[in-house]
Amino acid sequence: MKYGLLLVFTLFSITLSAQQKLFTTAEDGKFIYYKIVDSQKVGKDVLVQRAKNFINAQQKIIQTENQTDSSLTAKGKLIIDKTVLVVGHPSGEVIYNLNFEARDHKYRFWLTDFKFIPYQRDRYGNFVATTHIGSPLEKKVDKLTSGQWKDIQTAAYQKVEKFGESLKKFLASDATVKKIAKPAETISTKRW
Repeated sequence: MKYGLLLVFTLFSITLSAQQKLFTTAEDGKFIYYKIVDSQKVGKDVLVQRAKNFINAQQKIIQTENQTDSSLTAKGKLIIDKTVLVVGHPSGEVIYNLNFEARDHKYRFWLTDFKFIPYQRDRYGNFVATTHIGSPLEKKVDKLTSGQWKDIQTAAYQKVEKFGESLKKFLASDATVKKIAKPAETISTKRW
């Protein structure tokens, strides 16, 4: 009975660990997060304007590099947190490139060139980057640090997935398109 319960628990933990999502790999061997979204009611110009507004709203973590009438490129960063029991602290940041292209009634975006920069505590107790040169997320590591690197990759994927969902939600909402209110008409009882 004990061994049967142990066997069921082991199989359950293996299937849970196998279900973790990770990045897909592009042709050049780098990790990529790629999405195509159909937006049937929204035109190309509105989609590009909403994407610009999304980047401007997130100005501290995303900076626009290049923009045309139908595409945007930007650089950004995501903070990866490490939680032990209840207490959490940032363990590093992931730098990425964001590409956005729009056509009439659909758009696509992808995040690529992920680089991880580890954090350490400075003499004032703040977490700061140890270096300005990042390690690519797709690089192979030795067996000693492979578990920790896999955790960093999983946390980065979860953050990127949240970022992608927030971008889709922002582009789907018409909060960025301000409707012009018509002035109230005056009613005249002399003219009818």
